[in-house]
Amino acid sequence: MIKGNLVELRPVIAEDMERLFHWRNDEEAAKWAAGSGLVTYSYVSLDSLKAMYEENVRASRPDDKLKGFVFSVYTLDGEHIGNCDYRDVNPITRTATIGIAIMVKEYWSKGYGTDTLRLLLDFLFSKLNLNRVQLDTWSGNTRAIRAYEKSGFVIEGQLRQNEYVDGQYYDTIMMGLLREEFYQRAKE
Repeated sequence: MIKGNLVELRPVIAEDMERLFHWRNDEEAAKWAAGSGLVTYSYVSLDSLKAMYEENVRASRPDDKLKGFVFSVYTLDGEHIGNCDYRDVNPITRTATIGIAIMVKEYWSKGYGTDTLRLLLDFLFSKLNLNRVQLDTWSGNTRAIRAYEKSGFVIEGQLRQNEYVDGQYYDTIMMGLLREEFYQRAKE
């Protein structure tokens, strides 16, 4: 477990799959987590999520940290509220892509996502010795963009009208954070 001020990151366990099933099939929560990927993110069966879990367990042995990993996000009092992950690790350039989803609405805009990001980033920069982390979201997800910027991410590019959410086009926003920027921000 990786413990922060508000949350702790834990390896995914089988019981987490039922909550994930509920969240991914909650259209509002899934929309903010997946943007235009809602169709492939949502409407999944519990059996397919359990199969993904089994695959993740096999692929995420401790000696395979460079391949990527999914964490469950729990509050310090033990409530499972979301997940985060890293993937596409490049050991040559020391880069990775991350994702985060706080799926329980009562925890939105209360610092839980920011604490999750801080823990995940510290793990990636200090334990995996990465130099750069990136992510993307859709331009209508302003709450997420604020949390990413608060954590030090900067917008590095955008793909115009690359997302389609609720009958409207949005840009894909690509953001990045360098190790030195993360630790400089932590000193402030």
